[in-house]
Amino acid sequence: MYRVRAAGLLLTAAYLSFTGWLLLRPHYVTWVPSPNLRPFDTIRDDLRLPPVDAARHLLAGLGLLAPLGFLLPMAGGRLESSGVASFVRTVFAGLMVSLSVEFTQTMVPGQLFDVDALILNTAGVALAHLLVVPAARRHLRRRRRTAPPPPPPGAPASLTPTGVGAP
Repeated sequence: MYRVRAAGLLLTAAYLSFTGWLLLRPHYVTWVPSPNLRPFDTIRDDLRLPPVDAARHLLAGLGLLAPLGFLLPMAGGRLESSGVASFVRTVFAGLMVSLSVEFTQTMVPGQLFDVDALILNTAGVALAHLLVVPAARRHLRRRRRTAPPPPPPGAPASLTPTGVGAP
């Protein structure tokens, strides 16, 4: 379990660094629209585009922070916690990361706050969590139940499961 947690922490830190670099680069443009503070305005505008473009815009918003949906529980390493509690913690953390990014973007030239990006990013975290984490937890719990118990510290080799009956 420690390996899973360590890998989760490392991958989460790397992904957040990459996402921060991607989202917080300045965009030098001559004109920037006003921030979108009305929920679903940008989403409605995207849905008026041709289907391929609409899907690309919406999937980009859903997919941007989606890996956090399974990286955060992996980094937390709480295998025995409630599925609902894990989901709520993960979605809340995804919301806070998205909110932090959106507010930080307001200080970067050419970037602006969009409440719809916040909605789509959080929904992406929730969907990724629901698609990956329950199955992964079932697999890890099953693997833990079928694994032989670890030998007690300082036990001689003849008492360990691999050394039983060995001369």
